[in-house]
Amino acid sequence: MVTDETHYGTEGRAFYGAVTISERGQIVIPAAARRDFNLNAGDKLLVLGDPAQGLAFITFDAMGKLFAANPLMAQELGPRLEGTTSKEEK
Repeated sequence: MVTDETHYGTEGRAFYGAVTISERGQIVIPAAARRDFNLNAGDKLLVLGDPAQGLAFITFDAMGKLFAANPLMAQELGPRLEGTTSKEEK
């Protein structure tokens, strides 16, 4: 049974519950997740997908840290991000 209660595991990982996709394709990120990750209205998230593991959301700041740590990733994914901007760059 899925509940709205957040469950925290090791290394800061958490289960925030389940979401439903609206007719317009929208989801609501649970309040606890928005609080824990300091997500606010107007913030942009990158949506990543893996056929075996599903979807993931990542902030621009977190992606920047990944790029800094792995220049090859930045080289491969960077051009795909052109035209997207973080809230701070608006």
